[in-house]
Amino acid sequence: MTDKLPKDLHIAVLMGGWSAEREVSLMSGNGVADALEKNGYRVSRIDMDRNLAAVLGDLKPDLVFNALHGCPGEDGTVQGMLDLMQIPYTHSGMVTSVIAIDKELTKQQLVPAGIRMPAGKMVKSADIFEADPLPRPYVLKPVNEGSSVGVAIVTDQGNYGNPIGRDVTGPWQEFDELLAEPFIKGRELTTAVLGDKALGVTELKTKAGFYDYEAKYTEGLTEHVCPADIPDEIKELCLDYALRAHRILGCKGTSRTDFRWDDEQGADGLYVLETNTQPGMTPLSLVPEQARQLGISYEELVEIIVREAL
Repeated sequence: MTDKLPKDLHIAVLMGGWSAEREVSLMSGNGVADALEKNGYRVSRIDMDRNLAAVLGDLKPDLVFNALHGCPGEDGTVQGMLDLMQIPYTHSGMVTSVIAIDKELTKQQLVPAGIRMPAGKMVKSADIFEADPLPRPYVLKPVNEGSSVGVAIVTDQGNYGNPIGRDVTGPWQEFDELLAEPFIKGRELTTAVLGDKALGVTELKTKAGFYDYEAKYTEGLTEHVCPADIPDEIKELCLDYALRAHRILGCKGTSRTDFRWDDEQGADGLYVLETNTQPGMTPLSLVPEQARQLGISYEELVEIIVREAL
């Protein structure tokens, strides 16, 4: 790696906040802050509240490392504020963040470029109590949440009812509109991009259910097969899709693209689900894991992200 950044660099690590992914963000942020301190930089840890602008105005950092997950740290809100304050920050900018957090806007960018994504449509939650929006099995998810927050897989064998009951716990109780997509059977794959390089492919094998929020962040619930035991054709297609998505959306720093692969269909069975502009940096996170496979330590990974932001 090239020479390290100036040691008098003051980096504010932004974490926490009030999204559904608060606890994961705190783990990511503290891990990043520890790494930066180990590398010798001056670090301020900020658990974001609604006085963030005043806090940053007092601290006057040279850079903000954005370790927030979910809204408002990943949806362009914080990015827009930092742009107005003229403070450099890590990861993607405002416009990219607005698009990538929204699964429908993401499709409008990626599908015309030849990247396969599941067909879907927006539905009003009230309508699904009258009839299914798609043939079962299908997936219902909020259009702008990350980490599989609020995802429900509706099957003939599911306990949601047919049609879904109003009093049954699910995302329809929290969101007025949901994205309905056909359920893609098969395997869960993911590819991280760092800078302008796709790092690798990991397969995620959950012990039960699917790769939801609990499975992502509870140790022992998901086996990470890294590198994934998949045909070279599928590996190369994952790397290609992830890097193209990163570029088309205008991502910076690092991103992670998630896939479902119906292995009975070969290359035609590979679908992009979403691209995450601020993937986790926790001990169980996938970007640090794929970086390690290429000999990049956690501390080096953090420094690479900081260097690109500057």
